Amino acid sequence: MTDYWIGAHVSASGGVENAPDNAAAIGANAFALFTKNQRRWEAKPLTPQSIEAFQRRCEDYGFQPEQILPHDSYLINLGHPDAEALEKSRHAFKDEMQRCQQLGLSLLNFHPGSHLREISESACLQRIADSINLALESSTGVCAVIEATAGQGSNLGYRFEQLAEIIDQVEDQTRVGVCLDTCHIFAAGYDLRSPQACAQTFDEFASIVGFQYLKAMHLNDSKGGLGSRIDRHQCLGQGEIGWDVFRYLMRDTRFQKMPLILETLEPERWTEEIQQLRRFAADPQA
Repeated sequence: MTDYWIGAHVSASGGVENAPDNAAAIGANAFALFTKNQRRWEAKPLTPQSIEAFQRRCEDYGFQPEQILPHDSYLINLGHPDAEALEKSRHAFKDEMQRCQQLGLSLLNFHPGSHLREISESACLQRIADSINLALESSTGVCAVIEATAGQGSNLGYRFEQLAEIIDQVEDQTRVGVCLDTCHIFAAGYDLRSPQACAQTFDEFASIVGFQYLKAMHLNDSKGGLGSRIDRHQCLGQGEIGWDVFRYLMRDTRFQKMPLILETLEPERWTEEIQQLRRFAADPQA
């Protein structure tokens, strides 16, 4: 059961060193965090004291770098059609990669980008790949993990083919990966409501993108229906998806040894949701 790394996106308020405490408090053996304010462009540099405290607390609780999934700022758009805005996003993304490197982390999760209806999808996907290449050149040891989106508005990354097109254009494919969010891919049109539907969806991912690129997952139910293209998370078992996908994930060894991160609506339920997922992993009849 410890091969399943289950946690939540916890608060790093007061400093990144508080995130491991918050993860341990809910019984997690994985977690996600923002290394800076996700709604601001600039951030104070990480202090040596904060870095040391973060690493010490991770060690104390047994969190290895591969069990931690940092997320970048929501402001970043690596496919922005405007050259100046694109450069600003690329600069911020490089900073996020370098912050992860400073903390000794090995993953950085991010939303790929949006064309804002001003350039073609293929041109936007090319910009995203170019942005990833620039960030990888300016950092070492951190894998850029593309989050599959719900396809809301002009956001790309909601079809497996789009994820594959980005990866195909990344020069160092050992340092690029994918995070599948159950809410997002369901809203994008990939059914997860039965074991058979899950098998078909993940077979499609394996065929189009490749399981070797799956580095993490976000576990969320969905307020929106199948193919709604609406990114609205719900607590596990209380949305349009239901429990079957979460049972499926906890019984398929392909999803072991990667961060499985809750972003559900009620943090006070995270402990209970983590325990339920572990019951699925431990008991085939649960």
